[in-house]
Amino acid sequence: MKTRQYASKPLDVFGKIHWSAEENGVWEHLVSRQLGCIKDKACIAYFDGLNLLDLPHHHAPQIADINTVLGDTTGWHLEPVPALIDFDRFFTLLSEKKFPVATFLRTEKDMDYLQEPDFFHEVFGHCAMLTNPAFAAFTQTYGRLGATASKEERVYLARLYWFTVEFGLIQHKGQLSIYGGGILSSPAETDYAFSSEQAIYKPLDIVDVMRTPYRIDILQPIYFYLSDLETLFSFTHMDLMARVHQAMALGLHSPLYPVKMAQ
Repeated sequence: MKTRQYASKPLDVFGKIHWSAEENGVWEHLVSRQLGCIKDKACIAYFDGLNLLDLPHHHAPQIADINTVLGDTTGWHLEPVPALIDFDRFFTLLSEKKFPVATFLRTEKDMDYLQEPDFFHEVFGHCAMLTNPAFAAFTQTYGRLGATASKEERVYLARLYWFTVEFGLIQHKGQLSIYGGGILSSPAETDYAFSSEQAIYKPLDIVDVMRTPYRIDILQPIYFYLSDLETLFSFTHMDLMARVHQAMALGLHSPLYPVKMAQ
C-alpha cells in the first residue's frame, strides 16, 4: 500500500488553520505564478468570483473568510476534510452545498504537480466558481445524483464532473476560456489547453462525455466546451440519470491516451 505523504492540518478552537512560514511561502508562489498564467485565459465568472473572495497573496487564507463570501453569494461553504474521503461522503457534502477541502498545502518539491487535491487546488481552482449561481447549482445537483447512485453509475457521473468542474472550457465567438479548477490551478494544464496542437476540443454532449475515459496523471488529450455557464444550469433540469444509463448501454469510447500498466 502506498504511504500517504500529506495529512490535513487541524483547525483550532476558533476555526483557524495555523499555516507555517514555509506553507505561506508555497501559497504565495503558487498564487503569483498561476495569476500570471491564467491572465486572459480564465472565464469572466472566475475573475468575478476571485474579486469577491479577495484571497490574500502573501499567506494562505482562512476557511472562515472564504465561507463568508460563499455564504453571501450562493449559500455554499467549505468543509474541512482529511486528504481523501469516500464517495458517499463526497456526494453527500456536495448535495448539502458543502465543498470538501483538504487542509494541507503541497511542499516545494511538489510545486509543479500533485496528484492529490490540496488546499491551493480546492481554494484557488474552485472557490471563485462556487460564487457563480449556475456553477454552484450544477455542483449541488451532481452531489444529489451521486448520493443515491450505484457504484457503476457513479463512474459515469464522475466523467461529467471531470470534464466540467475540473477540466471544463467555454468557447464563445471562437475564443476559449477556462472554468474548470483542474486547469485553473495548474500552469502546465493551462498552457497545454491553450497551445496544444494534439489536444481535441469538442462541444459538450453529456452522453459523449460520460463515455470518455480519462486519466488523472496526464495532461488531458481532450477538452469539452460549453457556450456559456447557463448551459450548466440547464443540466440541473435534465434527467441526467437517464443519460447515465444511455452511456452505460453504449459503452466507453476508446481511450485517447496510453493505457497505464499495472505496477
